[in-house]
Amino acid sequence: MKKYLESTEYIDWENPDILICAKALAGSSSRQEDIARKCFEFVRDEIKHSWDYKLNPVTYKASDVLKHGTSYCYAKSHLLAALLRANNIPAGLCYQRLTITDVPPFCLHGLNALYLKPYGWYRIDARGNKKGVSAEFSPPTEKLAFPIAIQGEADLPEIWADPLPIVIQTLKQYKTVQEVANNLPDVELVTANTLMCLGSLPLAEN
Repeated sequence: MKKYLESTEYIDWENPDILICAKALAGSSSRQEDIARKCFEFVRDEIKHSWDYKLNPVTYKASDVLKHGTSYCYAKSHLLAALLRANNIPAGLCYQRLTITDVPPFCLHGLNALYLKPYGWYRIDARGNKKGVSAEFSPPTEKLAFPIAIQGEADLPEIWADPLPIVIQTLKQYKTVQEVANNLPDVELVTANTLMCLGSLPLAEN
């Protein structure tokens, strides 16, 4: 579990502002499930999804997401992982391959998995709720933002300790929310356990 508790370049939970926020969210509770729920609901509800609100800047480090209060799903998951790790709850990053337009092209969608002793690994999606999107914290039942609905979409099975390089490349390369929306990252599903990075594809906005 060590790698799912580390402070890294993008999940920088040792940043003082993240530590303060993580401690405030935990409050007096010592129950991991309660702390995880508060962290999840904070990121889901208080950090604005960049595309929903058309907010700049493009953020990718957890501390910058907290500072600016906005990010795409990818970096919202970085902040949630940081807040959970700061509270000694193992947390990683997961991805789905989706299309929001119901036809190709596809793009990645970022979410989290955390480890809770009664349940094991449990996925949560702090993307932000809106009409047609309702993600909840209800272990052991997953209530994610998006179902896998059409051929070519997929739940990627890995739990990553750090973001996929193609995700960071996209968030660093493009400077506005619109530019990111036009160039969302995607991976090709080569086999059940092998991914081939394609770079960025335009169109779908998750």
